Amino acid sequence: GRRKALLVADMDSTIVTSETLDELAAFAGLKDKIAEITKRAMNGEIDFPTALRERVGMLRGLDIAALERTWSQTEFCPGARTMVATMRSYGATTALVSGGFTFFTARVAAELGFDIHRANTLLDNGSHLTGEVAEPILDRDSKVATLNELAEKRGIKLSATLAVGDGANDLPMLKEAGLGIAYYAKPVVAEQVLNKIEHTDLTSLLYAQGYPLSAFKEG
Repeated sequence: GRRKALLVADMDSTIVTSETLDELAAFAGLKDKIAEITKRAMNGEIDFPTALRERVGMLRGLDIAALERTWSQTEFCPGARTMVATMRSYGATTALVSGGFTFFTARVAAELGFDIHRANTLLDNGSHLTGEVAEPILDRDSKVATLNELAEKRGIKLSATLAVGDGANDLPMLKEAGLGIAYYAKPVVAEQVLNKIEHTDLTSLLYAQGYPLSAFKEG
């Protein structure tokens, strides 16, 4: 069947409109500097774990209140809520897997109804960021491993899986899934993934699975 039993979604610039680390960096006055590194990492120009450690290191000493302030400004991509609610209502498992941070994935998952969320953990001393991220870092290999692990645990064939993302660290996951969809993707991703969303919203993932509009659920 066309309807998939497992959804694995990236978070930044896929489920939420922003790159949450870049927005967090704004509170340290470093948004432009950190966003440039993010852009290069997402286009596959530099190694993701190295780039993540470098960017997090630049935020050492930032008040953890900035995390909540960043979250308060975070917006969901159009169709995200409907996509998750509809797939869940028809029995699919939904997972949010991000190279970003658990502070944000936990809140996005709770708000939209994802069954599972995985991401990196920002370390703090109770009041300020330490400039460190917990190891091991969740990267491109971790994303595709999560897809395979969740499918295996639930007895789901890879052909019945769906992955969506936009950056270079999503590429292996997008290629491994039964249906991999690049969402307003970076050039390095768009040129390697056949199925792309470039003009519409995330409900296109439902249409791609054969869901009629009448089957859509609002979360």
